[in-house]
Amino acid sequence: MKIQRITYLSLGTNQGNKLKNLQIAINKIDDKIGAIQKISSVYKTPSWGFEGNDFYNICVKVSTYQSPETLLDSLLKIESNLGRQRASEKGYQNRNIDIDILLFDDEIIFSETLTVPHPKMLQRKFVMFPLNEIAANFIHPIQKQQISICCQNCTDNSKITILNEKLLRPIPISEKYNYIAIEGNIGAGKTTLAKMISDDFNAKKVLERFADNPFLPKFYEDQERFAFPLEMSFLADRYQQLTDDLAQFDLFKNFIVSDYYIFKSLIFAQVTLQKEEYLLYRKMFDLMYKEITKPDLYIYLYQNTERLLENIKKRGRDYEQNIESSYLKKIQSGYKNFINTEKDLKVLTIDVSKLDFVNNHEDYKHIINKIKHF
Repeated sequence: MKIQRITYLSLGTNQGNKLKNLQIAINKIDDKIGAIQKISSVYKTPSWGFEGNDFYNICVKVSTYQSPETLLDSLLKIESNLGRQRASEKGYQNRNIDIDILLFDDEIIFSETLTVPHPKMLQRKFVMFPLNEIAANFIHPIQKQQISICCQNCTDNSKITILNEKLLRPIPISEKYNYIAIEGNIGAGKTTLAKMISDDFNAKKVLERFADNPFLPKFYEDQERFAFPLEMSFLADRYQQLTDDLAQFDLFKNFIVSDYYIFKSLIFAQVTLQKEEYLLYRKMFDLMYKEITKPDLYIYLYQNTERLLENIKKRGRDYEQNIESSYLKKIQSGYKNFINTEKDLKVLTIDVSKLDFVNNHEDYKHIINKIKHF
């Protein structure tokens, strides 16, 4: 299991649109490093150690899975991406963005590239004031004193002014949603994505127990005979699983992510069942559907039929190898009709036909950013 760590960062800028510089840096930290939990007010201070424009400074509290060394590398890339050019001569210069690691949990780090806690933070009012605002009770690992005490002891006499302007904190997925359901056709990658999100965001995962259904292999051999018992068994199992798991929320998890939503039962039943069977099935479904907790976000992963068939062949389940494209297209049509007519769900459709979010991290981040900013 990945472990989230807390780091405090100092951000400063004295060139161009300074508020915009800080906001863009905040957004990139959220995208590339981890969820931003707190942002201090913006403080204006004179340039430190050289003649230059006034600086705008803030501190942020970030939860991250990155190691200190990886974090430093990520921050340098963000600085470079935002146009910072580090001069070869020594001393302080004007800069459109400067990001420093102040603290990393309670660790003390001395390496060739990184020193934590930041060795000069206690001497700088432009660091200590915003840090004290968001981490007053944090114990400095070397000084063994609260940041509030360290701030009081700071001997920097520079003028510092708190500004009225506020920066926007990107809202992490775990705060926006309590329950996310990921759906898609057979082979769309919904289970894989649900597992990845669960691992990265400490979410409780609810995965469909299709492998335990004894009717599934029989259905692919004789659909007409086994369609009704298959769909009824799936409906009963999905109802029981969602009722139990959604009611028992794990206090140590941030939210719930599932690789299905119970409405898929009706979508598949429409394709596989005869008219009389479907009418009976629909009565049972409607009774259960009223009792099921609805997801805060319903994600539909669209894959074209050719890609679905490739994925099905690749994962190698014997009973799936004879699935025809016509069957997948019927299922696809059922999902499309559901999405177009369902008014009570917040639906996000993502076309993943040309994405490889398992092996390409940028494709995965593309999906995560769509969820974040939806």
